[in-house]
Amino acid sequence: MIYVYIAVMAGVTYLIRAVPLTVFRKKIENRFVQSFLYYVPYACLTAMTVPGIFYATRSPISAAAGAAAAVALAFRGKGLLTVAAGACAAVFLAEQILICFYGEDVFFFEKKIKSFVDFAQILFEI
Repeated sequence: MIYVYIAVMAGVTYLIRAVPLTVFRKKIENRFVQSFLYYVPYACLTAMTVPGIFYATRSPISAAAGAAAAVALAFRGKGLLTVAAGACAAVFLAEQILICFYGEDVFFFEKKIKSFVDFAQILFEI
């Protein structure tokens, strides 16, 4: 049965890549469609990365600090290694500060968070 699943997924993957090549043989002239297709990879990468950022740490507050540090370093033109190291350092410092001021109980709400809306409500309660 597993071979059927693998064959179906291989077929779907092939069709996703082959159909646009067979349907669109000419260059796409429409500027809207060109612009849309240009930003699709960035939107997909963002949709996969951002949720991972906020669920990778013990606290959404430290995750937000790391994300803010990463965005700030990236806008300053720093390299990928510098941005990643700065975000890790910001998460580490934020969690240490939270533990210092609130103790280990600060992470009590991590199990209540089911969505970004829950995260925002809890964040603004504190």
